[in-house]
Amino acid sequence: MSARPKVVVTGIGLVTSIGNDLATVTEALRELRHGFECPPEYDTPDSPVRVVGTVKGFGVDSTDPEDWTYPEGMRLKREIIRGLPPHGLYVWHALLQAIRDAGLDAADLSEPETGMFTASGGSPFLMHRNFQRMDRLGVMRCHPLGIVASIAGTLSFNLVAAFKIKGASCGFSSACASSGHALGYAVEEIRSGRQRRMLVVAGEDCNRDSILPFAGMRALTLSRDPDTASRPFDRRRDGFVGTGGGAVMVVEREDLARERGARVYGEIAGWGQASDGHNVAISHPDGEGLVRAMRHALADAGVGLEAVDYINAHATSTLIGDTSELRAIKTVFGPLAGRPSISSTKALTGHGLSLASLMEAAFCLLAMQGGFTPGCAHLEEPDPEAAGFNLPRTTLNRPPRVALSNSSGFGGANTSLVLRSADLPAHV
Repeated sequence: MSARPKVVVTGIGLVTSIGNDLATVTEALRELRHGFECPPEYDTPDSPVRVVGTVKGFGVDSTDPEDWTYPEGMRLKREIIRGLPPHGLYVWHALLQAIRDAGLDAADLSEPETGMFTASGGSPFLMHRNFQRMDRLGVMRCHPLGIVASIAGTLSFNLVAAFKIKGASCGFSSACASSGHALGYAVEEIRSGRQRRMLVVAGEDCNRDSILPFAGMRALTLSRDPDTASRPFDRRRDGFVGTGGGAVMVVEREDLARERGARVYGEIAGWGQASDGHNVAISHPDGEGLVRAMRHALADAGVGLEAVDYINAHATSTLIGDTSELRAIKTVFGPLAGRPSISSTKALTGHGLSLASLMEAAFCLLAMQGGFTPGCAHLEEPDPEAAGFNLPRTTLNRPPRVALSNSSGFGGANTSLVLRSADLPAHV
């Protein structure tokens, strides 16, 4: 049996609360600069939430997409923009970045061995408005593209058609683990030989309809201070900050990337998934599913515990979730639990839901390229559960060589990704 191909990342595109290009995002990660604001639309009597990880440079408040505004240089035809959700604009911008970054052209995207996997929760904003229109004006006055613009598969429907994708395509919806699943299964498509290259895409709206319902679950912070609202692992944390945005990765066989002279950010060396089988909304208190996901990922990558020098934690800044993850890491790493640096970049961006896995895997690769490891922003009083862990309060001036990136979603879905520096041999 021939050795399976290495899968590497050759292109990244990001639209996030901390920046809409790789240089800006990298500097924000290095400087631990957050993207939180108190938007006026949340300063209302019916909103207990004030702090949001806002996406800048886009105007997507109107129900008419032809009124939307977006960064200069983007050009979308009327027939395309009418089928997009608000986060479709974020993703479009990120996708153009990633395609350019990877050095691809239209012919590369349309070859049968290039596919696209997407992750999105759909657009509650458009879904809500479309139902209102149907109830008020009648069924036959529904927007003809209202369904494809709002339901969970919206990114796949729109982008596969618009970019003439002919390879594998599928949309993933497993809440906060969605884009971890999308990236993991993209790796499997390449390893199997069915595809040579995959575009992995994730996005979420950033508005009241997509964020405020989580307050009903008591999951959002009620803080009014953007500088301390998201504080993973801190004893005084009280919930996550909502955000949206878009993230795209181009992943391909290493030999294909080297052959065409592409820049390689790093390797997706392994991944794992497992479920808690515990509760519809909260993690198992000891992180049982995440324990198995991390062990599967490390075994898949052939990586020993001693090689992992950074963990980008899922930690959203909720009481139960952060504790569960710390216990899971302690179970997996045992006596070595204090070795890897651990931080959650959600302290800077907020929690992007199905966007989170892909965005944070990209952050790990940017840190590898940039020569640093992000610290734990806003951490002042560590939770007692964090005793013995390596939680640096400031950015470290050394890059991770092997990073583990965790995600956990509703129903106890867990994914873990192993990212390895491009210059490391496969056995490390």
